[in-house]
Amino acid sequence: MLQDKDMVNDYLAGLNASLTGYAGYINESNNTELRQTLIQLRNQDEARQRSLYNYAVQKGYYKPAAPASPEVVQQLKSQLTSNQ
Repeated sequence: MLQDKDMVNDYLAGLNASLTGYAGYINESNNTELRQTLIQLRNQDEARQRSLYNYAVQKGYYKPAAPASPEVVQQLKSQLTSNQ
């Protein structure tokens, strides 16, 4: 029988996989209505993923990486904006 932690981690993995898939489907969609529907579905899954992530962190099922320092964040921002 699956434990709560296993079910949460499995569901999170599934949501993460679907979010990755949505990016490709949205980019490839030529139909505006389909594209909007996919965006709505992706947004709903992102909200579900964030809620479940918060639950997993609260329960101790998931330990996030340490936050990046302000210097690293600024360096990354600079790199991303210079590539545009």
